[in-house]
Amino acid sequence: MSKTLSWLTLFTVLFCQAAQAQDWPQFRGPNGNGVQTKLTHPLEWGADKNIAWSVELDGGGLASPIVTGDKIFVVAAVGAPLPVSFSEGVRDMRPKRPESDVKFQVTCLNLEDGSQVWQKTLLEKRPDHPIHGSNSFATESPATDGERVFVYFAAIGIVAALDLDGNELWRQDIGSYPTGNGFGSGSSLTLGEGNVFVQCDNDDESFVVAFDAKSGEEKWRKERSGRTSWATPMFWKNDQRSELITCGSGFVTSYDPSSGEELWTMKNIGMSFSASPAADEQRIYFGNSGPRSSGPLVAVASGMTGEQEFDAKAEIENLAWSKMQAGPGMASPVVAGGYLYIPGRGILTCYDAEKGDVAFKERMPLRSMAASLWADDKHVFLIDENGTTLVIGTGPEMEIVAENEIDDLFWSTPAAAGDSLLLRGVKKLYCIRDDAKKTGN
Repeated sequence: MSKTLSWLTLFTVLFCQAAQAQDWPQFRGPNGNGVQTKLTHPLEWGADKNIAWSVELDGGGLASPIVTGDKIFVVAAVGAPLPVSFSEGVRDMRPKRPESDVKFQVTCLNLEDGSQVWQKTLLEKRPDHPIHGSNSFATESPATDGERVFVYFAAIGIVAALDLDGNELWRQDIGSYPTGNGFGSGSSLTLGEGNVFVQCDNDDESFVVAFDAKSGEEKWRKERSGRTSWATPMFWKNDQRSELITCGSGFVTSYDPSSGEELWTMKNIGMSFSASPAADEQRIYFGNSGPRSSGPLVAVASGMTGEQEFDAKAEIENLAWSKMQAGPGMASPVVAGGYLYIPGRGILTCYDAEKGDVAFKERMPLRSMAASLWADDKHVFLIDENGTTLVIGTGPEMEIVAENEIDDLFWSTPAAAGDSLLLRGVKKLYCIRDDAKKTGN
């Protein structure tokens, strides 16, 4: 092989690796834990600062945008009422079904300028079950492996794969089910080892299922005893093995991602989960809290086996540490720079990730939060439903680096792709990028 060809091959490999590193391919990013190696989007933005573009979206949805290469994918339910804030208090929020059919839609946008590349309606149908006024019929975030985009609309029970040009490759109907208190669904897709994982915890027949990403063939399915839970499963590649972690209604179960074999289960973990876990290579951190009660926060070290009953006072092998009445609410936490960040009720608590010691517990200038945190080793980002984003430095002290505002309702977890940050509001999709690279609105 010539030196020229060798250098060309090396350049191509490095370029592809760099491009992939910029992707935000699923809910909470490349590893499903909200952490990117290095975030290069701006730390500051506002109505007239560092907004590269903003576009109105058809329909409503609380699903996160995802990114591969120069393409953004968003899903929406067109024809259903838009979700509203809990704090509005001006509308009847009781669970309801739409009066007519809803278009379940996938849209591809250009990352550079927000222009529409293509749009596809997977099905037009009236959902079988009602949802709460603050939820949407398109809350499950899509995922991509760089060759295909996978979507899941729990309201109609459809899981499908499209190529990057919008052509349908396969489709599976897994059924739609009633949910706890009629709130609706929320668990997003997860990818790992060539599979697409769906956690469908509901009030009728809960299960987790794995589909082959290329063919759509069902690889394995496991029935679950619990009822409705809203957490997204996590493909956890730790320092010992790969695991699929599922947080259910008061229990957490780990499966072998390739076979579905149950690796371990921990029971007696409070109530149903809304937040998904945080993780690093050594430990996974999970917990739950509701509007009127606070559940536990638990750190499990890699290598756990068997069935365990959580007891804060008992010695359980591979239980690294736990805290009572400390679990997260709706917003999923992150581990960054060796610290675990748990938001809740206007308070941010920071723990030493290894020992569980409280580094700080401080009040935040934020209101109700549903969107999950995102971070790298230097900064942690938190956005509340009113569009205020708090940027803090990682470490054992509360250091506020920036406070940013955009006027919209934000329940969707943002996507950080290279030098761009995508914030999905109820009204628009916003691209945050340095003003020097602005492409227009």
